[in-house]
Amino acid sequence: MKGKILIIGPNYFNFLTAAAHSCEELGYEIQVLPYDNPIHPYTTLMKWRYRFGNKEKLRSESRAFFAQTVLSTFKNFSPDIVFIMNGEILDAAILDFLRKTAKVAVWFFDNREKLPCAENHVDHCDALFCFDRGDVEWYRSKGKAAYFLPQACDCEIYFPLKEERDIDILFIGDLFYSQRRKDIMNAVIGHYPKRDIVVYGSYQPWYKGLWKWICRPHKGIYRNMNVTGAEANFLYNKANIVLNIHRESQMDGANPRFFEICGSGAYQICDRNSYTASVFPEGTVGLYSDMDELFALIDFALHNNMEEQARKAREELLSKHTFTRRMEEALKVVLNEVPDCQ
Repeated sequence: MKGKILIIGPNYFNFLTAAAHSCEELGYEIQVLPYDNPIHPYTTLMKWRYRFGNKEKLRSESRAFFAQTVLSTFKNFSPDIVFIMNGEILDAAILDFLRKTAKVAVWFFDNREKLPCAENHVDHCDALFCFDRGDVEWYRSKGKAAYFLPQACDCEIYFPLKEERDIDILFIGDLFYSQRRKDIMNAVIGHYPKRDIVVYGSYQPWYKGLWKWICRPHKGIYRNMNVTGAEANFLYNKANIVLNIHRESQMDGANPRFFEICGSGAYQICDRNSYTASVFPEGTVGLYSDMDELFALIDFALHNNMEEQARKAREELLSKHTFTRRMEEALKVVLNEVPDCQ
């Protein structure tokens, strides 16, 4: 074994598992310590206490509880490296304690604006990684060392299946907090009224307004529910076109679905920024800057077989954009083997 790595991160999606498997492939002994947000643990009782009680007090108490779990696990496992994903429930004192005997790395897979309480982590870790170049530039403008580490694909979950592609256009992602996503999807639905369009993700939760939930548009299209990674992979494999629409806060980077869609073997049409335009070979992923370009790409894909483009994008992903590749890049920075992540 090359050493021990303790991985700490939010208990959702598949990122912790993907990072752990990748580090094991690279020759490390791994222990994973997940946490819940906004409070830990987010049990049914704690949810009700949080909704109807003193939120700040409960958040503070739960984070103090998790801090003790971190310290206990750290002392028992004695890792050489602590790799933290987001880490918004950890404070500077905990990071400083961990750094006394281990290297500490933090990888933000949310934008800086969504993690204001974690901005000072940069001063209390050995390497800070951001998934958006805009965040890296912001930290460096403050004289802080930050590194660009894009998202990746967990190929244990996202891979081709032999399914009939009977969905014309598919989108998976939260829409409730993104007016941009709602506007684009509503425009696509209006432009292609006779096409089979399916949208999974929160559009209007009932608990955010019962009347709005009842009156939400296109109920047959907006499923208004989330799906697991395995379910998403199945749906990607049934779609001729998978749309990817980044949130408004995405400046110069890509969300996880940018890689996961290609990992599934589906053809993707995604909004363009300088990073997304640089990742896959020309034409293998459709990139749009405005609605006219989006409609043109959709029209072409609806009337042509895009399997070859999707296959080439997956080949590129497997060579450069897996979780194992990302963790390998990050650990080289942490261990001072390379100056930066590319």
